Amino acid sequence: MTRPHKTLIIGAGASGLAAAADLCRAGSQVCLVDAGEEPGGKMRQLVSGGQAIDAGPTVFTMRWVFEQLFTSAGACFQERVDAQPATILARHAWLDGGQLDLHADLIDSARAIDTLAGDANAQGFRAFAQHAANNYRVLRDSFMANQQPNMWSLVRRVGLAQIPKLLATQPHKTLHKQLTRYFSDPRLVQLFGRYATYVGSSPYQCPATLMLIAHVEQDGVWQLPGGMRSLAKAMGDLSAAHGAQHFYGHRVAKLSRTKSRTWLARLDGGEELTADSVVYAGDCNALATGALGEQVTLAVAPRAPRKRGLSAITWCVLAKTSGFELDYHNVFFADHYQREFQAIFKDQKLCEQPTVYVCAQDRLSGQRPEGGERLLILINAPPTGDSDSLPQPDISAAWERARRVMNACGLHLAIEAPPVVTAPADFERLFPGGGGSLYGSASHGMMASFNRPAARSRIKDLYLAGAAFTRVPGCLWQHCPVAWPLRPLLGIPQL
Repeated sequence: MTRPHKTLIIGAGASGLAAAADLCRAGSQVCLVDAGEEPGGKMRQLVSGGQAIDAGPTVFTMRWVFEQLFTSAGACFQERVDAQPATILARHAWLDGGQLDLHADLIDSARAIDTLAGDANAQGFRAFAQHAANNYRVLRDSFMANQQPNMWSLVRRVGLAQIPKLLATQPHKTLHKQLTRYFSDPRLVQLFGRYATYVGSSPYQCPATLMLIAHVEQDGVWQLPGGMRSLAKAMGDLSAAHGAQHFYGHRVAKLSRTKSRTWLARLDGGEELTADSVVYAGDCNALATGALGEQVTLAVAPRAPRKRGLSAITWCVLAKTSGFELDYHNVFFADHYQREFQAIFKDQKLCEQPTVYVCAQDRLSGQRPEGGERLLILINAPPTGDSDSLPQPDISAAWERARRVMNACGLHLAIEAPPVVTAPADFERLFPGGGGSLYGSASHGMMASFNRPAARSRIKDLYLAGAAFTRVPGCLWQHCPVAWPLRPLLGIPQL
């Protein structure tokens, strides 16, 4: 009788959990190890004022990816995860005046834009939405679901007859420049340029192709009453039901090959695990630093240094709010948007007047809590968590700057418990390898996405997943990452 294939997965973020469920269903014996005390990785919660607050991804999109994952494992996603469709995608406000809701209904969004900025901009929005949908249709299967596309494989998968549509995705133009073709109101250029931050990038440097993320959101944003932790738990339960062993609260201290060419993982508590294959579901740059031993430093092909994607400073806080009617997702835009990205990417410092994202997690379907409510407040930050370039006084000053922006837009907070802060150095400690970057490398320039590492590493039977690897718009900080199936690479037959 053939011995079952054994797979060790390091990292129980969404990509590791997805790989575990998929590989278990395919017949592999899976062992999943994570340093955290529960599954989820960046889908984590922190406690402020006795309340658990989502402290990582908050926007759930591309539900069909998860439905396919659960269906392939013989389960029903809808029965395992309570996910409610959002009617308002996000609420936006500007320092220089104006407020705009983007709706799940395109017609409602166009009406709101007409009210804010006039009919010409509403017409521009309709054209923009159509272009975003076209980009998505062209690139979903040819690029997003491709394990490691290059220019030629992309052309081959799209087909020669579709080359004009591929060129129409505008990879040679920046997102900001393309947006100015659709919108004359700079507030709308700023709003839709925010999609660049979903991949940790600047709208002034990333390709216009990324406007497809607008269609990803338009295709459905979902709210999880149980928080993103409920999704992580459901994904963990999925693989456990098929026999996966979970080792939470354990860190892999060293990974090496034995004489019999199997993998040996030594955990920080002294335990040892063996496997035929290893899936590293973290930032692959951590391997190159020798974090898991010198034998795996060559797993990632040597590459020219690439610009890291955005990091963040987040505050989880319990507070009473007044002055501005929050929805679930809220963005407060400061003036001089371009200066924010210049400060972060060029000067490696915080912006004097940051854009502020607020996730009001008790505002499900428009509900308004009576007392204090759970808030995740986030600003962009440079990915310098492995250096001393962001001292504590700067982090404290950032909180006051964020509050000034919120106050100027009308939102006032009466803090009921001290905010729980996570800075780039904390993200680097929790998820090493990228200086606290939440997205891997920045997608600057038309070739950037082609240069991300593939799932197959340079070392036999060592595979890569995680935020620095994937290229799916649903696998971002505000969104939730999923590894595309690894079964073919591992030699496990499709079922």
